This record gives sequence, structure tokens and C-alpha cells, in this order.
Amino acid sequence: MTLGWGTTARLCLANAAIGGLAALPVNLFNRLMTVELSWPALLPGMLVALHYGVQLTRPFWGHRSDAKGGRTPFILGGIALVGLGLVSTASTIAYVSDPTMALVIWIIAYAAIGLGIGAAGTSFLALLATGAPDQRKGAVATVAWLGLIMGAIVASVGTGIALEPYSPDRLVPVVTGVAVIAFVLAVIATIGVESRLGPVPPPSEPNLRLALRATWADPAARAFTGFVFLSILAFYLSELVLEPFAGHVHGLPPEDSTKLSGGKDGASLLGMIAVGALSAFGLGSLRMWAVVGCVVSAIGLTGLGLGLALVPFTVILGLGNGLFVVGAIGSMMRLAAAQQGAAGTRMGVFGAAQAIAAGAAGLMATGILDIARLSLPLEAAYGVVFGLEAVLFLAAALVALRLLDPREATPALQPGE
Repeated sequence: MTLGWGTTARLCLANAAIGGLAALPVNLFNRLMTVELSWPALLPGMLVALHYGVQLTRPFWGHRSDAKGGRTPFILGGIALVGLGLVSTASTIAYVSDPTMALVIWIIAYAAIGLGIGAAGTSFLALLATGAPDQRKGAVATVAWLGLIMGAIVASVGTGIALEPYSPDRLVPVVTGVAVIAFVLAVIATIGVESRLGPVPPPSEPNLRLALRATWADPAARAFTGFVFLSILAFYLSELVLEPFAGHVHGLPPEDSTKLSGGKDGASLLGMIAVGALSAFGLGSLRMWAVVGCVVSAIGLTGLGLGLALVPFTVILGLGNGLFVVGAIGSMMRLAAAQQGAAGTRMGVFGAAQAIAAGAAGLMATGILDIARLSLPLEAAYGVVFGLEAVLFLAAALVALRLLDPREATPALQPGE
């Protein structure tokens, strides 16, 4: 049995939960540490790098979900662990004044967040890759990413509204509420799904090391892993500096800068919906959308770096991001399911490359920002970061032109699906 559209939509609530939880460490907490608590920007950069670094365990989680014959426990357990890490971080921001103790708690909490996202995210995508019919994998990947973005939007905007006016005492109950809602959504999303699909195909290679070696021996999987690294490095470079940029340069308070991040994600959502509509008429390929998305993202970043209007160019950046992920995630789903019994392992390898790039991006962005601020005005220092990201996006577009198959068209959504 395969996933129908109704079950797919419900299952993607789990990805919405993951997206909502993942938005807080890189947006709200980053802003609070940098602006309200006056820590160097490198601190949240290192914490986010840590949470991406521990996601190098993604191949392990993917292989374990292959071997254990079930993905749901890894999804629910991972989301619960992320929620615990978020509440611990918020409580420390609000109530712990000792810097050493705060650092210790944040390190443990961000490690837990990374482990939870790795376990839940890898298992969720592996479940989609094995449960979706082959001709719909690209469209299903788009629906999954829409869920992720919508979760981030709702969490960012909802958290911003709930925090008005901001105070440390409001922070903990708001974050706790987000964590509880996310877990309930994940339970609703996954209940009964795997029992309908039947057992997970046994792993093609029971030994994790040999399974990783087999994945790396596949030229297509190896080349795509390299593309994932470069493109995600560009994708995440502004993630940790956008909200501080809105606060430092444009004077936005925490609730408004959080809404700005939600607005960026909303533009990403619109970009993906536009691609889905065009794909319904057979227009565009995975390669084309990846390239166009990279170029549009570079335009948005250039405008931000030049000090142009904040909201319009943030929207352009989000729109380009939305176009880009359609091509990237669609290709990832197809390659992960190309070998039966290895979907979890392959998704874990791609996810590990993504995590390394995202973590490196956080360190690069915040480190460059702190160094640039020593000799440049704030506006120019942020402009250096945005300019570098624009260049990386253009480089990723060139790589996409060479690596992604132009004949691999995005599957069209048929009327009524």
C-alpha cells in the first residue's frame, strides 16, 4: 500500500511540528541572546552549529529506522526531545543570570535539540520516500516542505504575537505551549500510518558502516551530497543574522523581528505554491527551479546588503528560497528511494551533509559579522555577510546547472489530487 494524498497531508503535520520547533533556536533565541542579553553573535552561532553538528547522527537514525522496521517511534521521540531542549533554553534565558551555568545548560539543550531534529526529520523523510508512489515523489516532497514552512510561519508569528509585550516571564510559558502543541500534532499525524503501509523493507545492508560505504559508492548519491552541501551553505548563511540585523539596523523589537522571519517563510511558501501551480501545466524542471531560486535569493540578499527596504527584499529572499527547495528536495526524495531498503540511510547521508553545511554557515555568518563589526559600521558589517551569501547562491546555481538532470521534471499535481 502507498500513501494517498489525504494521508500524506496528515502525515506532513509532523513535518510542520518539526519546522515550528526548529524555527525558535535559529530565530527567536538567537535574537534574545544577541540583542537582549548582549552576548556576541558568535555564541548563538556556535550553539546552532552544535545543534547541526550532532545531526551527523542522521545516518545512524535513518539506518536504525530501516533496521527496526518502524519510523514512528523515532519521529515522536525526536520531537519530544526537541521540545525539552527548547523549554530548557527558554528557562535559562529568562531566569539564569550566571553566565557559566547558562552556557552549560544551553550546550546540553542545543545538543538535545539537534539529536531530536535528526531522529525525527530523517525518519519522517524516509517514511515519505518509501510510502509515496514513485510518480508522485517530487510532489509529495513539495507538500512535505510546505508543511515545514507553514510550521515555521505559525510558530514564528504565533510566538511573536504571544510575546507582546516581551518579558522574560512570558517567554517560558509561550515556548512550553509551542512544544506541547507540536508533540500533539505529531501524534495526530503519525497515528495508524505505518500500520496501513505495512512493514518497512528490511535494510539492504544490516551493518551501518557497510551501508554508508555502499551509499557513497553510488556516483549519483555522492555528487548530489556535494550539491546539498554547497546549496545549503548558501541557504542558511543569513539564518542567524536576519533577526539581529532587523534589531540592530532597523530597530525592530523582538516580536516584530520574529514576525519578519515568519514573513520570509511565508514568501517561501508562496514560491513553492507557485511552482506547484506551474508544474500542474508541465512547466519547469527540478534543475530550473533550483537555478531560478538561487538567483532570486541572491537578488534579495543584495538588496538587504545595500541597505534597501527591509520587508520587500526579505520577501524576495524568501520567495527565492521557496523556488530553490522544490528542485533540491524533489531530487533528494528520488535518490533516497532509488535503492530499496536504503531509504533511511541515504536520507541520513543527505541530511548529514545538510547539517554540516548549515552549522558551518552559522559559524561563518556570525564569525564574519563579529570581525566586520570591529572595523565597519553595523550596516556595512551585515552587508558583508549578505554579499557573501549572494555570491554563494550564484555559485550553487552554477553547480545545479551541471549536476542536476534537466530531464528530471517536477511531477505535476493532477486535478483533484
